[in-house]
Amino acid sequence: MAVVLVLGASGAVGRFLLPRLVAAGDDVLAVSRTPRTSASARLHWLQGDLGHALPALPPLDVLYSCGPLDAFAHWYARAPLQARRIVAIGSMSIDSKQASTDAHERALAARLRDAERTLAATADARGGAWTVLRPTLIYGAGVDQSLTPLVHRARRWRIFPRIAGARGLRQPVHADDLAAACVAVAARARCAGRPYAVGGGERLAFATMLERVRASLPFRTVPVPLPLRALRGVLAMTGRAGLSPALVDRLGVDLVADLGDAQADFDFAPRPFRPDATCWDATASFRQD
Repeated sequence: MAVVLVLGASGAVGRFLLPRLVAAGDDVLAVSRTPRTSASARLHWLQGDLGHALPALPPLDVLYSCGPLDAFAHWYARAPLQARRIVAIGSMSIDSKQASTDAHERALAARLRDAERTLAATADARGGAWTVLRPTLIYGAGVDQSLTPLVHRARRWRIFPRIAGARGLRQPVHADDLAAACVAVAARARCAGRPYAVGGGERLAFATMLERVRASLPFRTVPVPLPLRALRGVLAMTGRAGLSPALVDRLGVDLVADLGDAQADFDFAPRPFRPDATCWDATASFRQD
């Protein structure tokens, strides 16, 4: 029986990872900012966050980080923690945003690169074996900040954007496929000491991805054409980080992952992008045991 700690346990990947670990017979410690309980004797919720001291932890067989990589890497460097194996979720933004025209996006890419280096250096110094998974766009848990907000607006207004000029390829990956990848790399020594690009099982144009999201909704919506020039103007007016005109620049750029190494090293076989309504429902995806 392995003793494992899951950080970001209530996030997109964490909520699918927990039942996998419990089913495997692991003794699972999961961290949440708010008090939680579980019906499973193998799942133990700890209250805390990475900004403050966590409760005392035993030596760990596996440490899974399913939240922001930069916060985790710097906490791990400070924490007096021993873990034989570390698996962390990063992001493909480490590459796709490093040359962005938006300063916030370039800063994000730099933070991710610094976080990976910090994690690797700390783990190596402590004798831990680390792996970072760099996913493409994550969906499936109803808590992502990319597709689910579009669904929420569509539910309220009953309209959905149709961006015909958005031809750049995307490779959305289901959060449960990432949870499976976490378990797989933790069990394979050959996966240690490196990052892996991980994406979904299908590459499709951004506009096609949006049409499949609209088709998955359990209510009717009206497709509203949105020219790229108009979208750029709307985003420029928002002034919000993460919603800059640089997003429009990427709609014509392919943001996909080469899955060759992941397939060869841990048999990664993600599903194609065929979402249904449960993918946008946070309550449907959160099973605590």
